[in-house]
Amino acid sequence: MLKKITLLFSLVLMSVQLCLAQNNAEVKNQLPKPLREFRAAWIATVANINWPSKPGLTTTEQQKEAIVLLDLLKSLNFNAAILQIRPQADALYKSDLEPWSYFLTGKQGKAPEPYYDPLQFWVEAAHDRGLELHVWLNPYRAHHLSGGEESAASVVKSKPELVVKLKDGQYWMDPSKKEVQDHSAAVVKDIVKRYDIDGVHIDDYFYPYESYNGGADFPDQQSWDAYQKAGGKLSRGDWRRQSVNTFIKRIYKEIKAEKKYVKFGISPFGIWRPGFPEGVEGLDQYDKLYADAKLWLNKGWLDYFSPQLYWTVNAQKLSFPVLLGWWQSENTKGRHLWPGMNIGLGGDDKNVDEVVNQIMISRGMLPTSKGALHWSIDGLVKHEKLRKGLIDGPYQKEAIVPASKWLDKKAPKMPIASSSQKDTMVQIKWDHPEKDDVFKWVVYYKYGGKWNYRIMTRNDNSLDVSASIRKTATSNEKLTAFGVTAIDRSGNESEFHEYTIGQKL
Repeated sequence: MLKKITLLFSLVLMSVQLCLAQNNAEVKNQLPKPLREFRAAWIATVANINWPSKPGLTTTEQQKEAIVLLDLLKSLNFNAAILQIRPQADALYKSDLEPWSYFLTGKQGKAPEPYYDPLQFWVEAAHDRGLELHVWLNPYRAHHLSGGEESAASVVKSKPELVVKLKDGQYWMDPSKKEVQDHSAAVVKDIVKRYDIDGVHIDDYFYPYESYNGGADFPDQQSWDAYQKAGGKLSRGDWRRQSVNTFIKRIYKEIKAEKKYVKFGISPFGIWRPGFPEGVEGLDQYDKLYADAKLWLNKGWLDYFSPQLYWTVNAQKLSFPVLLGWWQSENTKGRHLWPGMNIGLGGDDKNVDEVVNQIMISRGMLPTSKGALHWSIDGLVKHEKLRKGLIDGPYQKEAIVPASKWLDKKAPKMPIASSSQKDTMVQIKWDHPEKDDVFKWVVYYKYGGKWNYRIMTRNDNSLDVSASIRKTATSNEKLTAFGVTAIDRSGNESEFHEYTIGQKL
């Protein structure tokens, strides 16, 4: 008799669980899907382009300027900032490998006063606003023209055998030297290990542009002679490209070995080679910068690829959609392809329309992983019409960064939620057994038969919403249901459970 009762109870429990699962599945199908789109702005520190506004500001002044920029991105529904922290083999953070940056304090090697770690500050402030923080590094530039006097700890003075001087006065590390690759790789590994960053980013500076050296070839004759003497058989161009390729592949592996969820992004010059695709003209980065960006994309040695497509839609020989379409055809590993866009063209109606059109075109061409990187945040600071065009247009609603399924497919656990009502407001609260794994929350709530949602930051644990909407003489749509999901560092969303008002799980 006891066995029959136990069996009957088990069957009833299974039936209830099945009904709940079916109900959740039906509700999930009704839920609005939060927009998935990467929205980032570059924040340049070299020559104090974007931050800090000048060298030598106080700690308080630097922090205030940083907060203004992050608050601006938050207000425009951006979800990522790309901060340059190594503009010239220096550091805008505490480093035992390279000296403090001149662009911070006006003297290379001098720490901020009173002391603080700028990168730690930026990471915390960005995350508190629901923004990812990607660190942008220049792997080879050793000294910029605006970089003040080199300190004794600068690679220019401490390891002069690794650098060459260009005719415009800059110093550049020789990418072919193993010691250069080892040093830059160690810098990346150190940052990834010690800071809670979301991405590592490099741009278009590999071998320098010819104009930096007066049109002359890169002065690496000593390294080239040593390579040939050791029996090297590659052409000089292939040898240089091999050096860069080796570094790119190595950096990707070392980042993943330390923290798999940290994304690696590259933003190369927008053209691979003239004629690819047909009709395209311009700089040959393959032959001039020795950057085989197509290979890196083909091989999947990165998580997002952001070619600098700084030209307009109707530029006949450098068209934004034409180049974007070609790069997409080379995206054989299905990585994120988030184009770099130039928002510094100006703030008049024509240029605002150009930016909005490029965003909409890229959404249509890349529907499974939308996104864009904007050069630079200065355009957002200066141009009110651009800000209005974005927030009234494509960036009107908040967005979650697209998931990187090749890094992690496992969704986080579902939050536990509850609600309580006081007068005309309902407070939705939630908790999670593994908070450290959560980067954002999505709170879904239902008025009548319609669901809506809000994206919340990692620090939030409650949301107050109105108990009813559209109060008229004949209508009063009440808040009837809600649910909360968790988003992890790789963009995965947890399962959803529907609660009725006042219910606890």
